Amino acid sequence: MRGVPDIGIIGKAVVCDVGVRWYIGCLPIHEVDHLPVENVALLMHHTWEFVMIDFNIPPYVGTEMEYVREAAAVNHKICGDGPFSRRCHEWLEQRFGVKKAMLTTSGTAALEMAAILCDLKEGDEVILPSFTFSSTATAFQMVGARLVFVDIRPDTMNIDEQKIEDAITSRTRVIAPVHYAGVSCEMDTILALARKYDLFVVEDAAQGVMSTYHGRPLGGLGTFGCYSFHETKNYSMGEGGAILVNDEAFIERAEIIREKGTNRQRFFRGQVDKYTWVDRGGSYLQSDLNAAYLLAQLEQADHINDNRLTTWNFYWDAFQDLAQDGLVQLPVVPEGCVHNAHMFYLKCADLAERTDLIAHLKERGVGAVFHYIPLHSSPAGLMFGRFHGEDEFTTRESERLVRLPLYYGMTAEDRATVAQAVHEFYQARS
Repeated sequence: MRGVPDIGIIGKAVVCDVGVRWYIGCLPIHEVDHLPVENVALLMHHTWEFVMIDFNIPPYVGTEMEYVREAAAVNHKICGDGPFSRRCHEWLEQRFGVKKAMLTTSGTAALEMAAILCDLKEGDEVILPSFTFSSTATAFQMVGARLVFVDIRPDTMNIDEQKIEDAITSRTRVIAPVHYAGVSCEMDTILALARKYDLFVVEDAAQGVMSTYHGRPLGGLGTFGCYSFHETKNYSMGEGGAILVNDEAFIERAEIIREKGTNRQRFFRGQVDKYTWVDRGGSYLQSDLNAAYLLAQLEQADHINDNRLTTWNFYWDAFQDLAQDGLVQLPVVPEGCVHNAHMFYLKCADLAERTDLIAHLKERGVGAVFHYIPLHSSPAGLMFGRFHGEDEFTTRESERLVRLPLYYGMTAEDRATVAQAVHEFYQARS
């Protein structure tokens, strides 16, 4: 069982005012030493129960299963592009003011669609950060593009917009900014470079649903935007995503690619008398069961967002003393950026300290985790790409970062326990 110490007896643990306290029966372990042996033997028959604060719990608002039941038992439509899919598309388009939104089977699938829409050829280059999930890279590598990794900014962990232009060559076709932790990249600079060099911009906004940059929604700024609705995201359908098409010229082809390379959507609209295979494509339609589950959460998007912000803001206030003492660094949200509380992280002094902090939090019943291993140093990254310029911050900063529990519905008690456990760690080291 996770977190149970090897003390050779059976009991339980609860998170309390001093972190995690271990019990035999209803008595703290330190009090058991004073009991007669026969009494301890009786207490050993109790069961261990370890109270763990999970790093993530998927959001659930309560109406999901009602909608899923409606999709299956009332609509009798559980494949793709049913009534709930259409309602999700409409919600995304209206909320974010985008030309076209379409659900996909994952955020990865959305990125793959975008890569096909960019019509990349073998040897074309895509500029992206190395500090990201593999999907950002594999989507472009699968169509033959070479990956050009650029260093990140240490404040936001986003691609350093000032280092992009030097990485542009005659083969560059795409800039793929990743909005880390739901905090926007410096998009005005990136979009200006795209206009100057006639490049596509594919936003990996997997973590950015409900975040904005100078009032504009993330995912709605580039040529294409890609969302994720994985269970680790703010809004979830288990596995799923969406592609946002921000240029009307690409909408019809996006529909074709999403429908296995066929013009099936034109057939449904009565524009052709039969549909056939006309282009590249894949099976990217999301089940209407998943769409039903997601719609319930989209309808509560502001409530979920506000709830998560409550936890994020609590952490921000709780760790000000550690930041002022120079013990940790807190997330940076630049002026003009509104984030969605996708994650809260701390930066430790170095890798060794981070490893110790994660171990300490685990002992206290807190599920804290690190994040990406930079892609440029991975086996596939070495095979399919190159790092342009100096890796000044990507590796160093990635080794310092630790993510704390943050999810919809997190209790005030659990937030306080996390904060106290972190403070205990640094108090013990002072």
